[in-house]
Amino acid sequence: MNEAKVLSLEFNIQLNHSANIIQLLDEGATIPFIARYRKELHGSLDDQILRAFSDRLTYLRSLNKRKEEVTKLITEQEKMTLEIAGQIDSANTLTEIEDIYRPFKPKRKTRASEAVKKGLQPLANVILLQNSKEAIEELAKPFVSEEKGVDDVNAAIAGAKDIIAEMISDSAELRKELREFLFRTAQIESSIKNLEKDGAKTYEMYTSHKEQVAKIPSHRILAINRGEKEDHIKVSITANDEKALEIIKNEYVKENRPFADILIETVKDSYSRLIFPSLEREIRNGLTDEASEQAIKMFKLNLKPLLMQPPLKNKTILGLDPGYRTGCKLAVIDKSGNVLDTGVIYPTPPRNDIENSQIEVAKLIKKHNIDVISIGNGTATKETEIFAAGLIKRLKNKIKYAIVNEAGASVYSASKLGADEFPQYDVALRSAVSIARRLQDPLAELIKIDVKSIGVGQYQHDMPQKRLTEVLDGVVEDSVNSVGVDLNTASASLLTKVSGLNASVAKNIVEYRAENGEFTKRIELKKVPKLGGKAYELSAGFLRIPKAKTILDNTGVHPESYDAVKKLLKEFDLDLKDIETENIKHLPTLIEEKGKAKIAESLGIGIPTLEDIVSELLKPGRDIREDLPQIELKSDILDINDLKVDMILSGTVRNVIDFGAFVDIGVHQDGLVHISEICDHYIKHPSEELTVGNIVKVKIIGIDLVKNRISLSIKKAQNEQ
Repeated sequence: MNEAKVLSLEFNIQLNHSANIIQLLDEGATIPFIARYRKELHGSLDDQILRAFSDRLTYLRSLNKRKEEVTKLITEQEKMTLEIAGQIDSANTLTEIEDIYRPFKPKRKTRASEAVKKGLQPLANVILLQNSKEAIEELAKPFVSEEKGVDDVNAAIAGAKDIIAEMISDSAELRKELREFLFRTAQIESSIKNLEKDGAKTYEMYTSHKEQVAKIPSHRILAINRGEKEDHIKVSITANDEKALEIIKNEYVKENRPFADILIETVKDSYSRLIFPSLEREIRNGLTDEASEQAIKMFKLNLKPLLMQPPLKNKTILGLDPGYRTGCKLAVIDKSGNVLDTGVIYPTPPRNDIENSQIEVAKLIKKHNIDVISIGNGTATKETEIFAAGLIKRLKNKIKYAIVNEAGASVYSASKLGADEFPQYDVALRSAVSIARRLQDPLAELIKIDVKSIGVGQYQHDMPQKRLTEVLDGVVEDSVNSVGVDLNTASASLLTKVSGLNASVAKNIVEYRAENGEFTKRIELKKVPKLGGKAYELSAGFLRIPKAKTILDNTGVHPESYDAVKKLLKEFDLDLKDIETENIKHLPTLIEEKGKAKIAESLGIGIPTLEDIVSELLKPGRDIREDLPQIELKSDILDINDLKVDMILSGTVRNVIDFGAFVDIGVHQDGLVHISEICDHYIKHPSEELTVGNIVKVKIIGIDLVKNRISLSIKKAQNEQ
């Protein structure tokens, strides 16, 4: 298989670009590096397409490897033919390869294998041909053998039928046709085993549920699977068995010919005993795989904007980890994230010590000049938020608060990383620090947590964990590298997410920094133990030094392009000192006037690299997250009882799922915007219109105080503006 050609067609890109990407990946280049610094080699594809390309390349190589293995195995059995070789060569999926290999695969003991041992294969072949004029009983007589365990004519015929049934089941072409037919026409049915059993009511809608296999949405597949796993639901696939049997009979039975009745019986047995149960498992597995990929895609879509939330810079923050019996843990961090103070207050039940809690927090606010309170959205959040809002009113100052997603904070706090970072604090206080830092710099804090624990998406614990981790780690990698990392303040855990750096090298960077002081130039990275030339090439452009000797070391310009930058500036009588002056603003116009292609050629770089260099020179040291919607800070609180239908409020999208999105409107319970209430035009998926972090206007269209549910509409809010 010509991988470059196949992928160029599938991704609709030039053949040379496809070949270049494969070569870069094989040389060990990372996706962020390829996406950012090798644009000319792949036509400026973004990191999402490059990851999809890499995934598909991996699949094709697995397919090729399996083709080679199957070819070898069949050849060793001396059963390879030109026809089989052609089928293997033209197979496009691993499923097709396994179908081809199925007849040759060593089988455990079956009725057919036992019949073959008894010498009944020739009888089966005669029946299949349907051209003998002798009665089946006469044909079967020679195969009767007490020694072989064939007691009589009926036993011989039965054994032959078992052989034929397995031969039919092993037909690759027939299985493919039936698989496609069943997927197109079959239905998935479910029923509740016992509605009174604990937990069963969660799956009440599946009491007597029937839906087409081809149309069932992924979130329902995952819900059904979970219900079945918890032993609440019975699930089955139902099909038009008569039509399926017709497909098989058309292939194997010649009407009005000898043994037609025997073959019809055999077809029915093959379908009901072998083919359908096998294909039912395949269909269920296929549905689960597709649903898992969709759910993982949703994790990916939700995680990126969560990680890329703008940091709240230059603020002293009080982190509040809400709790009941054990109280609310406090941690104050300075503008650099260092811990200034910790403590515990008890403003929530059962103590309800609001007065002393307010006094304690007021002291901390005055002592450290706190700007913002960051409250985790877990247990006792509502009571803690009410407490914070009341305190702010009482103090009458400009302090604000925000609710942050605390998912995974407890995981981090109990981890080795949390213990190594804060050995002097208990688990709860580490959580309070994490909650404060999540507001100050969400990306730097969230990367410390196992991505599966961050909690954006659906059914994360039901996913193939290896695939989920692989995809979400890719999102983290892309996010960290698109923002860039301060080489002099980054923790080892953050540095491991930088292109080209592993845990060992990241640790060495931190140790080198501790022993030798802050880095002043990127080139000093080459002095770090185990950080070789390749690692330097892949990482240097993503590492920033705010107080570097050369301003280029605080930009996304790669060191390999420094000479090109100097030549570019010299071309227009500028130098590096002009980068931080008004003079640099004229650079894009000057380049356009002289001709972008001409300038790029004279510098020995491509136009995409030239454009990236100019963008960096115009805003050195910029944080791309600053251009995204800022987090909403509050000073007062709403309660669900304060809400009324038709109210229009501002909210923040917290989670995007297959059937809608959850929006934080300032009460403890997020409201749901169903997909039908997102916009006036048709959309296939909520992610077409919404991402995590979006600030949206919503209209309340329903409130259920008993079930604590709020129904919202974005389109109705927009229509009334």
